[in-house]
Amino acid sequence: MDHPSTPIPQQALPAKPHFVILDGLRGVAALMVVAFHIFETHSGGDHLKQIINHGYLAVDFFFLLSGYVIGYAYDDRWGSMTLGNFFKRRLIRLQPMVIMGTVIGALFFYTQDCAWMPLVGQTPVWKMLLIMLIGCTLIPVPPSMDIRGWGEMHPLNGPGWSLFFEYIANILYALFVRRFPRWLLAVCVAVFGAALIHYVVTSTTGDVVGGWSITPEQLRIGFTRVMFPFFAGLLLFRTTKVTFVKNAFLWCSLLLAAALAMPRIGGADALWANGLYESFVIIILFPAIVYLGASGDIKNKAALRVCKFLGNISYPIYITHYALIYTYTAWVANHDGAPVTRAYPYALLTFFGSIAIAYACLKLYDEPVRKWLNQKR
Repeated sequence: MDHPSTPIPQQALPAKPHFVILDGLRGVAALMVVAFHIFETHSGGDHLKQIINHGYLAVDFFFLLSGYVIGYAYDDRWGSMTLGNFFKRRLIRLQPMVIMGTVIGALFFYTQDCAWMPLVGQTPVWKMLLIMLIGCTLIPVPPSMDIRGWGEMHPLNGPGWSLFFEYIANILYALFVRRFPRWLLAVCVAVFGAALIHYVVTSTTGDVVGGWSITPEQLRIGFTRVMFPFFAGLLLFRTTKVTFVKNAFLWCSLLLAAALAMPRIGGADALWANGLYESFVIIILFPAIVYLGASGDIKNKAALRVCKFLGNISYPIYITHYALIYTYTAWVANHDGAPVTRAYPYALLTFFGSIAIAYACLKLYDEPVRKWLNQKR
């Protein structure tokens, strides 16, 4: 790669075309996350009983997809793009909705007082607002500053933990990994993959659930979850060439939904079996889905609109929906742990309300703010 002595002005770096199918798949995964969290409310914290049992693996899919897209978007721009420009681009893309998700979490916070979230009713407004301001920066808070009772690093917006690790992966890419030759990146990915398999197969829960708290064990889970998929996605981009796959969006969506909805494997007496399943999904199936999705094309106008809509709301719905999940959880808790057969009207309201809020945030806030920030950059 040539490295000109004078960087090209940032305005000379136009955005590259999107992989529309990959955008659509991100939306499919985001909707599965919302459904997973709704059903999780009724599981009593028992992973073995969870409906849409592996919905949490959507986060690992997001990490892998992000690594692939980062390689596509930026690998050939170093030399004409500075570190500062890279970080500005990533902040403009991600941070506005981090702030919005935190603010929405604050607005809904006092609707969530229940026995399952024991600290909500005890939290003064000044402390909640302090946590909101910290959350807008994505700086994690320790369990000692918890205001909910769940020990989250982002108590007003639980999914912020994955953005925290996404930022770390972006920083590692920009500072070091972008310079790695393929063989060194492949070695790192192999090591990260081995660490992932070892953790999930030997885990006391038999799954990769975790990463949302600033404790040694949760940080270990978070780094284990991000390091393999993010850099495997980057390696996938660098080592493969897209081909042509007919009906790629349909088949990839079905594969992705099936992987995330798969019932628990093995049961309590064979936790390792579920660990092997999750290892297979993250290491083999997700890269295959991303490759097939990148190789597809959409000619049907209706399907194209669906893909674009799903892609547009994918990040907003992921980073804003949990405020509604907290509130739904409180309603269930305050109604004697109501089963889903009783709570389904509120479940549907939560699901479609999440989509509506995400779309409103996208059109009324995220797109205008990012446009303004890009003009100021």
